[in-house]
Amino acid sequence: MKRLPFFTLLLVALLVSGRPAEARQDTGLRAQKAHELSLHDHQQTVEGAVRIKGELVEYTATFGKQPVYDEDGNMSAGLFYTFYERTNGAPNVERPLVISFNGGPGSASVWMHIGYTGPKRLIIDAEGYPVQPYGIRDNEHSILDVADIVFVNPVNVAFSRVAEGVEPEQFFGVNEDVAYLADWIDTFVTRHGRWTSPKFLIGESYGTTRVSGLAGRLQGSHWMYLNGVILVSPTGLGVDRDGPVRAANYLPYYAATAWYHGQLDADLQSRDLDDLLPEVEAWTLDVFLPAIARGGALEVAQREDVARIAARYAGLDPEDFLQHNLQVPTSYFWKDLLRDEGLTVGRLDSRYRGIDRQDAGVRYDFDPALTAWNHAFAPAINHYLREELGYETELKYNVFGPVSPWNRDGDNTGEQLRQAMAQNPYLHVMVQAGYFDGGTDYFNAKYTMWNMDPSGDMQERMAFKGYRSGHMMYLRDEDLVSSNQDIREFIRESVLSGTASARY
Repeated sequence: MKRLPFFTLLLVALLVSGRPAEARQDTGLRAQKAHELSLHDHQQTVEGAVRIKGELVEYTATFGKQPVYDEDGNMSAGLFYTFYERTNGAPNVERPLVISFNGGPGSASVWMHIGYTGPKRLIIDAEGYPVQPYGIRDNEHSILDVADIVFVNPVNVAFSRVAEGVEPEQFFGVNEDVAYLADWIDTFVTRHGRWTSPKFLIGESYGTTRVSGLAGRLQGSHWMYLNGVILVSPTGLGVDRDGPVRAANYLPYYAATAWYHGQLDADLQSRDLDDLLPEVEAWTLDVFLPAIARGGALEVAQREDVARIAARYAGLDPEDFLQHNLQVPTSYFWKDLLRDEGLTVGRLDSRYRGIDRQDAGVRYDFDPALTAWNHAFAPAINHYLREELGYETELKYNVFGPVSPWNRDGDNTGEQLRQAMAQNPYLHVMVQAGYFDGGTDYFNAKYTMWNMDPSGDMQERMAFKGYRSGHMMYLRDEDLVSSNQDIREFIRESVLSGTASARY
């Protein structure tokens, strides 16, 4: 066979490929980059419908990943989200947009997504306890009738992951978290054309730290002004409460929990919780807090009298308060309240009861509330996203993702929210808290509201709603109805107030 000259072979190769060898190599690099981008920037959309308060609500569910970009415009991570938009209502630019975060830090958005505000709801019993078979059902109390909702998962939670070669630690901290999530929200609002929509942030637990900081960051650095912030079971938001305040503020929560478990004296036990708690709150502020502040200078007779009354409200023995210098720790309370019955009570929801290896000790072996929730949520969210929505991935869904160590320095989020409210007369805040939550208790939530706004000039734009359940008050049927309705009314009232001029 006659050999072709070398230049002829080269010409044939160029004609077949259509570009030189360098271009083929560049194509390979672009393909690789395109593949990497597809891992962190892709979306799917499906249609759905749910009947809410008797009304048929049609919607689209868009889910996938949207990138986080660094200062140089390079992709550094992809955040998994699920976005519900009503399709048979007013134009989307007129509908409020609710941006939803859970907490941890390191917790996925699963809790409020399929437990609270979304169009699908976890299958549990009427009080929030797990039942089998696990799964979801329609949520007839969802707020999707009045607002569109996006559930966002920060780095390393759910299916959110960092890009290859990127150190995830740069995202782990109070202020680091707020900075990159504000950028992500800016991109999301732009992509979906929602700049003119009334906007709300909702966060649960550590998510309240997140959304309080985001309110300030979005307004100050992105010129994105909000209509409302909803704080579900809020953290301290950087409001100082060290010393006697920290110890005293738990007493109303102790009283609520003791009342629930029938551990109070008959005269207190017979009263309704709404009647009892204001009395305990007033005594805490007027007597208990000053007594603890006096420390060792408190006279013996007065110390014994304070211990007796505190124990009467808390369902404990006076000796428990005396031996702890009037400052009974929450861990001891969870272990001791039902010790005689061989039971402990939950931290995040003290209605839940657990059993330990032994009745002795000063703290429980596990939180019976959190373990009960994990029963139902993990299988339900995996089934919903993978099977019902059709999201294809072999990534593990991180209900709790690795985000340690978390930099908590410089937590000034409460002040950031206050400044945002001061500069934006349209911005309203609502706090939702469960009376039986021992992790982020309701009375400390009130304390945060009072001291975040020390002048009192913005209290009329702050609302507090309490519920007879725990950290995730929406798991109880009765509170799911009322808490969603409270959000619905808060959104409507906040939007209505925006029709007036923004001025003092």
